[in-house]
Amino acid sequence: MGFGKIVKLLSIPFLLTALFFWSCSIFKTTYKVTKGTVKTTYKITKGTVKTTYKVTKFAGKAAYQIGKYTFIVIKAPFTWPLMRGEIESIDDLPPKDAIRQGRVKKSPYVVRGKRYVPMSVKEASNYRQKGVASWYGYETLRQKGGHMTANGEAFDPNGLNAAHKYLPLPTYVRVTNLENHQHIILRVNDRGPFVQGRIIDLSAGAAKKLGFFKKGTARVLVETIQLKG
Repeated sequence: MGFGKIVKLLSIPFLLTALFFWSCSIFKTTYKVTKGTVKTTYKITKGTVKTTYKVTKFAGKAAYQIGKYTFIVIKAPFTWPLMRGEIESIDDLPPKDAIRQGRVKKSPYVVRGKRYVPMSVKEASNYRQKGVASWYGYETLRQKGGHMTANGEAFDPNGLNAAHKYLPLPTYVRVTNLENHQHIILRVNDRGPFVQGRIIDLSAGAAKKLGFFKKGTARVLVETIQLKG
C-alpha cells in the first residue's frame, strides 16, 4: 500500500476525532465547587484554561470570584418587599413562605394569573438563546431600605445579577451583547422580565458593563454556565 493511501486512511478517523472534540469545546463552561474552592474550567475553541479561586463565606453572605467577576450574595430580610411584586405565588404558596421554606429553585410560580414552569436543572444546563435583554431595578437606589429577589437574596442594582422567567434560581449565565460583542458572567436570582419579546432582565450595573444602559435594550446571547460541587 502506497504512503499516500496510508495517510488518507489515517486522516479520516483523525479528522472525525478532532471534529468531535472541537464541537464539544465550543462555549462549554464548567465550574466546580469543593470545600471553599471554586475550580473553573473554561472551554473555548482555542483550548482550555483552568483557574482556581478561593471562596470566602460568613453569616448570611458569600463573596467569591469567577474569572475577573466578583459575586457577593446576601440574604435579604423578610421585611423587604419583592423586586417582582407581581408574583402572586410560588409553588402554590405565598412568595415569601416559599422562599422561607426553600421551595423556589425550579418551582412553578404565578404572575398576573399566568402560571410559569421553570426548566429542570438538566434542561437548563444546555440552555442557549438569542433575544432581547433589558435592565431593571435602578429606581431602588432612591428608595428606603432594600428589595428581595425571587429566591430571597438582596437585590443589588449595581451587581452582576439578572432575572429570567424559566432558569432555576440561582443559575449562572454568560451574556454576550451581540451588538458590541462584550460579555459578562451573571447570577440569575430573580424572575422576569414579564414583557413580551424579552428573554432576560439585567441589573443596571450589568447593563452598563455590556454597554446598553442608556439605550435600554440590546440583542444578546444567553448561555448557562455549569456549576458543580
